Amino acid sequence: MTNPLLQDWDTPFQIAPFDRISDDDFLPAFEAALTAHKDEIAAIADNPEPPTFANTIEAMEAAGKLLDRVLGTFFTVAGADSTETREALQREFSPRLAAHSAEITGNKVLFQRIETLWQERDALGLGDEQARVLMLTRRGFVRAGAALDGVEAERMTEIKSRLAVLGTEFTQNLLADEREWYLELSDPDLEGLPAYLVVAAREAGREKGLAGPVLTTSRSLATPFLQSSPRRDLRETVWRAFTSRGGRGGQTDNRAIAAEILALRKERAALLGYDDFAHYKLETEMAGTPQAVRDLLMAVWSPARAQALADAAILENMLHEDGFTGPLEPWDWHYYAARRRQAEHDLDEAQLKPYLQLDRMIEAAFTCANRLFGLEFSPLDIPLYHPDCRAWEVTRDGRHMAIFIGDYFARGSKRSGAWCSAMRGQAKFPHDQAPVVINVCNFAKGDPALLGYDDARTLFHEFGHALHQMLSNVTYESISGTSVARDFVELPSQLYEHWLEVPEVLREFATHVETGEPMPAEMLDKVLEAANFDQGFQTVEYVASALVDLEFHSGPPPADPMQKQSEILEEIGMPRAIAMRHATPHFAHVFSGDGYSSGYYSYMWSEVMDADAFQAFREAGDAFDAATAKALENNILSTGGSVEAAELYERFRGRLPGVEALLKGRGLIAA
Repeated sequence: MTNPLLQDWDTPFQIAPFDRISDDDFLPAFEAALTAHKDEIAAIADNPEPPTFANTIEAMEAAGKLLDRVLGTFFTVAGADSTETREALQREFSPRLAAHSAEITGNKVLFQRIETLWQERDALGLGDEQARVLMLTRRGFVRAGAALDGVEAERMTEIKSRLAVLGTEFTQNLLADEREWYLELSDPDLEGLPAYLVVAAREAGREKGLAGPVLTTSRSLATPFLQSSPRRDLRETVWRAFTSRGGRGGQTDNRAIAAEILALRKERAALLGYDDFAHYKLETEMAGTPQAVRDLLMAVWSPARAQALADAAILENMLHEDGFTGPLEPWDWHYYAARRRQAEHDLDEAQLKPYLQLDRMIEAAFTCANRLFGLEFSPLDIPLYHPDCRAWEVTRDGRHMAIFIGDYFARGSKRSGAWCSAMRGQAKFPHDQAPVVINVCNFAKGDPALLGYDDARTLFHEFGHALHQMLSNVTYESISGTSVARDFVELPSQLYEHWLEVPEVLREFATHVETGEPMPAEMLDKVLEAANFDQGFQTVEYVASALVDLEFHSGPPPADPMQKQSEILEEIGMPRAIAMRHATPHFAHVFSGDGYSSGYYSYMWSEVMDADAFQAFREAGDAFDAATAKALENNILSTGGSVEAAELYERFRGRLPGVEALLKGRGLIAA
């Protein structure tokens, strides 16, 4: 019991004692916690008493807490601060966890207890939340293959284990490519780059032990470079490095892995009686069917493509005016779009960034949460897993609500992208449990750190997910926080982005890094006017990725995903100067796990709602209207997965929205 992961944590708010945990602790803690959970499940299944909600469903809810604690700690550090040891542990843990899950759902005695309760549900006197948990538990078992027998059951277990291995390999290959590639910049290469980007590039060089500035494939470095460098040859080099992640050949190539994942998913769906994986996956989402998703995406694709082609013609003319012949290339788009934005809106990212300090944007996100929901944030001085991390206690009216951890800077040990996770979820059973929530981003480091406008939106987006966890107020952890339909989970995050665009928020928190002066009114107006600039490009690169994901999982699996990707893009008329936001070899949303497989469309499905949801505040005449904020919390943010997503939204707005609000919000049709 000297292993800190297995001891009671006497730390503030029972946060993981990161300063006492070493990599050597994870495997023995995992072994012990896995064994403990197996014993708990066996005790439930073998209980001689007739099944009741308490001795079966609630007993399952209470089981596995030690394993949750160990894994919550491990996967937090493995994703945000990887080491070779942690990567090896991930490769070992993933298939064993998949097998463990399959063993639970394949336990016929346990499933029979759940099935008995399901058949007798009307006579059990269950409350609404209890009935919901029973339904979701049974549905989860059935969809995991609990009703399968013999060879089919064995094959399902094999498939899940193999998918877990492949998902881990996909993630680690991508991280390796991102960690290994960099481009050293000489003084002439810095021509045209804004000062903040040079500072960030020098910081990236220092992290790699180099004396000069470097570019990596971190989006916070690559995108500003593509926007500002007049060197077309270097832009092409950086663009090709960024878009080839996971597909450069050798041991880290993900293309064969993607093909195998798609084939196994199709087989998994077939074992359960579905036509394909998309039909299986979407059955429990708001969309319901692949055709509903396809209809939404194509309704957006047509006006977005038309806008992108019109924009491309303008940008190509600018390219030719610079003396270049031939067509506009993907590595040209950001550069000429930035110049066009400056010309049309007199808005330069280099002029804007000094007003978007990371610390001030964090403060803005906190203040909006305070004005909307009464939350207060107090800094905590506690050991965390990396020196870059910061922590706050979240309270309301003096009551402890959550712990929030922010890990904002890019580094070689962190996987790309941005995400929110809960090291501990909210629950009232078997005892009150406040969440520990973490936001992880990949912003370029600086002193002080400055954000691009898209970075600031990302910060608000991830904090919207965090609020979904912090404000959760349900009984059972299995339905708390973000445990909702995949195409509903992005609603709170995308909705919260709107508060960054509230003029009074920018006036208060967008202050100059050197003078402390607020953003000039003229610049503020330009920022808001340019909010929809380049929406054709942004919508096309996203929708193309979502359509490829959907078609990959519809019908027979492609033997060659890259060829299938090309065929899909050709069929929809992908503009040649725009690439998918996530090409197959680095499409981690889809191939690192099942989370967003057949579900990358979810961001757009949620955007249909978020555009309409923020309209409720506009109709109230105040972005911080107390009654609307309370309705948002009561009907969406606090309810987790305790009610069907469509019903929750209808409770908030009285109806479900159409796609028109999204198209107007993106400026793709007239408002």
